Amino acid sequence: MSVYGVSFSIKQCRNFKIDPEKCLDWLIEDCGIRRFRLMSYWNEIERAQGKFDFSELDRQIDRIKKANGNISLCLGARQPRWPENHWPDWAWNLLKVERTKVLMQFIEIIIIRYNHFDVIVSYQLENEALLEDFGERPEVDRERLRQEFELVKRLDPDKPIIMTTSTSWGIPIRRPIPDIVGFSYYQKHFSHKKNLYKTSFHKPWLHKSRANLIKLLWQRPSFIHELQLEPWGPKAIWEMPFDEQMKSMNPEQIRQNLRLARKTGLTPIDLWGGEWWYWCKLQGYTEIPKKVIREVKNKS
Repeated sequence: MSVYGVSFSIKQCRNFKIDPEKCLDWLIEDCGIRRFRLMSYWNEIERAQGKFDFSELDRQIDRIKKANGNISLCLGARQPRWPENHWPDWAWNLLKVERTKVLMQFIEIIIIRYNHFDVIVSYQLENEALLEDFGERPEVDRERLRQEFELVKRLDPDKPIIMTTSTSWGIPIRRPIPDIVGFSYYQKHFSHKKNLYKTSFHKPWLHKSRANLIKLLWQRPSFIHELQLEPWGPKAIWEMPFDEQMKSMNPEQIRQNLRLARKTGLTPIDLWGGEWWYWCKLQGYTEIPKKVIREVKNKS
């Protein structure tokens, strides 16, 4: 099986106005991807308290299962894609102690529903859990995070828990200590503060050294859970002309980012941008999906 996986978000599909089922089919059939990170968005599944709709997540899991793939399922309020924190309005408006209580209940409901699915091989708990300055409705609470971790371990002790401390930095020093540590790897992004595009100084040896330190301290493996393969510009991708998108992500940048990620020696490598590749295909910008497919299939 390929060392590459991809994150998949129904919310990002909606942003691009693309069919999520067709996008997922394309990622499986054309890109050959079999490893997926899926989201259990709370404000999608329980829009009103006590009323659940699992249909969309069920479809995604069933499709990947039929393709003999595997899934890392995200848990908690903070999961990938904007607004980063996916609290339902009814839960966010509760007092914090009650908000914590219903969050724990939701995590338990998700695990009880899906823990017997063999296709789900791991959980990611609270994406970038300690990142305070990005996204809406942030609420960093380490003690609650520990409670969430203990809950997941109690309900499903056999599946490893993946966690990411922030974005591109940090190692776990204080509890909870995850079973697997995820790294984000971004190369080129737009700085609103400086009004220009910046290239990251992060080199493969930095991520390799970080992983070695985590291994030394905790005997835990690390991997790249989010490798940038989509634009990061002054506006949301779907609000930018294609020429602007190409300033931070283009065929050469795709090749370079994958090369740098491979040089870290960390596997698997989960890619970030699958919904954008498919949108590019539909818009006729075919060099982007062709480049991704060539790179991923040639290096599998």
